[in-house]
Amino acid sequence: MKILPATPADAPAIANILTGWIAATPWMPRVHSRASEKEFARLLVDRGWTQVARDGGRTFGFLSRDGSEVHALYLSPAARGQGIGKALLDVAKTVSPQLSLYSFQANEGACRFYLREGFTEEFRTDGVGNDEHLPDVRFSWRAA
Repeated sequence: MKILPATPADAPAIANILTGWIAATPWMPRVHSRASEKEFARLLVDRGWTQVARDGGRTFGFLSRDGSEVHALYLSPAARGQGIGKALLDVAKTVSPQLSLYSFQANEGACRFYLREGFTEEFRTDGVGNDEHLPDVRFSWRAA
């Protein structure tokens, strides 16, 4: 498994990973169209924000970051529980001395993951500030 900068050729896989996660998550409302999700994936790649976890030409996950702000970290179902999310996050930690992100409160597995990876909870919201209107948690991490 290699962690590499995303290229335009990765955008469809990134969109599929994101769309697949939304479809498989019962509490997650679909607020954007599939076309919009594809455009969002292209935007993340075009801005140079995204690293992908790739093996044998197949993309298994991605992390999108603008400076210290992590905007997205998603894995395909086959990649979960194998250390790929940690590997993506570790790369982000090597290039930024601090990171911040939001995770939905209902995404308990992701919240536990970020706490295990050294993030601390800063605050919780009622979701009024996100597209899905779901309560979320703000996490931050600083290098030692």
